[in-house]
Amino acid sequence: MSQVAVVTDSVASIPENLLERLGIQTVAYYIHSGKNILRDLVNIQRDEFLAGLPGAATLPTTACPGPGDYFEKYQKLISEGFSEILSLHITSRGSAAYSAACVARSMIASQYPNIRIEVVDTLNVSLCQGWMAIESARAALGGANLDDLLALVREMQPVTHMIQTADTLKYLYMGGRIGMAKRLMGTMLNTKPLIGIKDGVIVSLGMGHSRLQAYNQMAAYVSDAVGQGLVKVAYVHAGALEETLKLKKIVEARLNVVESIIAELSPALAVHTGPGTTGLCFYPVKGQSA
Repeated sequence: MSQVAVVTDSVASIPENLLERLGIQTVAYYIHSGKNILRDLVNIQRDEFLAGLPGAATLPTTACPGPGDYFEKYQKLISEGFSEILSLHITSRGSAAYSAACVARSMIASQYPNIRIEVVDTLNVSLCQGWMAIESARAALGGANLDDLLALVREMQPVTHMIQTADTLKYLYMGGRIGMAKRLMGTMLNTKPLIGIKDGVIVSLGMGHSRLQAYNQMAAYVSDAVGQGLVKVAYVHAGALEETLKLKKIVEARLNVVESIIAELSPALAVHTGPGTTGLCFYPVKGQSA
């Protein structure tokens, strides 16, 4: 059993088999759909949510967990015998999850002074955040302590990147998450915009005139970032598995991918990207080359 518990948000979109195998704990986001208040991947699942999204009269909204949600998770882990917790969160420039977790840590400290919790703003999203949780949990299972895990995450933060495309930026725009990429709105007709995260905010990475061109640009982007080195890639999508497999084939034909994951975005992220989104989250394997 690991001596350090790893906690992250549901929007990290880590596949359930990895969550279970590595013992990663998640705290669910909230989704407000009409009069319904749903919990991300608890009482609303991916297929059901995506099926209803295009026809929704108004776009559902999301809210991060509150301090009480994180406090409850931390308290549960303490009751299970953990005295150290690493809590990894989506970029604070797009969500208040990090702040809520920090409040919960203070609440725990007042009741459990011998418990150590480190709350980290990953400045990233999706499986970029997820990769940090996955590798931290693996290290913890191998005997790493909390300081070791913090060092690992700090190494991963500047080199872990996302790039994705969709048929439209409508959902990001309507949800107020488009940030610096908003200039694409006037030119996105018949194009496939490429977006990423820089310094915790969404940015434009260009555009393709077809999905195939966009996928090749994604592969080139990763290649430029990692060169001949080895890389781990998580392919992410929202109801677009077939397209994601096409992207995977293109990427792995030109890059030295040593581990790959295919994952579908959680509903609380998919509401902002929309159905059909395809992308990847990657990071280079330190100190190794082909």
